[in-house]
Amino acid sequence: MFVTQVMSEDRSCQNAVNQAAIKSLVKNLAVNSTYTGGYCKARQRLPLALPKEIARFLGRSLEAQVSSSWRWHGRRIRVVDGTSVTMPDTPENQKKYPQQGAQKPGLGFPIARLLAVTDLYTGSVLDVVFGRFQGKGSDEKALLRSVSALFESCDVVLGDAFFPTFIFIADMQAKGVDILMEQFGPRRKNIDFRRGKNRGTNDHVIEISKPDKKPNWIAQSKFDTLPEKILIREFKAKHKVFVTTFTERKIYPKQALSSLYKRRWEIETNFSQIKTILGMNILSCKTPEMVAKEIWVYVLAYNLIRLLMVQSACNVGRKPTDLSFKHCLQLWLCYLQQTAFIDDVAMVVLFKLMAQQRVGNRPGRIEPRALKRRPKAFPMLMKPRAKARDIVRKKGHPKKLK
Repeated sequence: MFVTQVMSEDRSCQNAVNQAAIKSLVKNLAVNSTYTGGYCKARQRLPLALPKEIARFLGRSLEAQVSSSWRWHGRRIRVVDGTSVTMPDTPENQKKYPQQGAQKPGLGFPIARLLAVTDLYTGSVLDVVFGRFQGKGSDEKALLRSVSALFESCDVVLGDAFFPTFIFIADMQAKGVDILMEQFGPRRKNIDFRRGKNRGTNDHVIEISKPDKKPNWIAQSKFDTLPEKILIREFKAKHKVFVTTFTERKIYPKQALSSLYKRRWEIETNFSQIKTILGMNILSCKTPEMVAKEIWVYVLAYNLIRLLMVQSACNVGRKPTDLSFKHCLQLWLCYLQQTAFIDDVAMVVLFKLMAQQRVGNRPGRIEPRALKRRPKAFPMLMKPRAKARDIVRKKGHPKKLK
């Protein structure tokens, strides 16, 4: 029920319980109560490890199903990026995930930072880590370090300009993992392509040195084992500067690397699907323990839809990323409303229906980050809600809002 709940447009506990009651009624079973207490207590008893391990297992199982013809140079591509989610403003959530410092007490919402590792070919989430939005150890680089064991020899890691630090690159090179990322902003300003070994126009291989000062988060013994220098390649393509460990120009021309990096944007669409379409951008649980469960149930629900997309795509000889996530989700929810049993014959037809709608290939698409539809003319809440209620009781609502 928890998984179905996060897939539904109305994600309230009341709606989940109501749906279960109606299903029992339609199937002539004992009708359940529509009170939510029993369901909410059952969710609290759910072990966090259960949705967490199932979601991870699904993600890696989907990655294993990738056809060799889909792979770039026969290699696995893993994409990393961060995002954030908010949750109900309760004392427990505020303590674990404090609101942003610029907001006054009582006017903001607890906020958590997430980092996800996804498979480029299936869009599945391989792992997620999350923590407080700001403060020591809360940035995306710190979260990435906590999942670095996920990367294995011959993997390729795509990421944005937050991640290509000396220590991370050296760690990946030691494991036989290659990286392709945008160059970090401050370093980008000081690049001189005349230095190092020339690999073409605005393309060179250089040595970079280990930091003189050890970061606080790394052990001295680990820091001492790092090489004094590492080789990296920097190149400029289409107004962006990239850093990579692919140093051979003939095997990996910069145009091919630039085209591969364009696909990093797919993790942004994956975030849109899990946050906007499924609704994970605003969580509903009121304690940190339940927030963690809710996040992993969302990841599990997302990977389940990705599983259907992979099976549908394989049946018709397409790539999973060619199919519409929302279309597959809608069909699956409609199917669940009609039956509680998985029928093999019906599933074959369902897979065909899922493969009918394809997402458009729109390279270079540009849209303004602005809303056309005007919001309702309510002012922002500038006082804690309890104080605002007291003012309304004493003075009434402002005239223009009546």
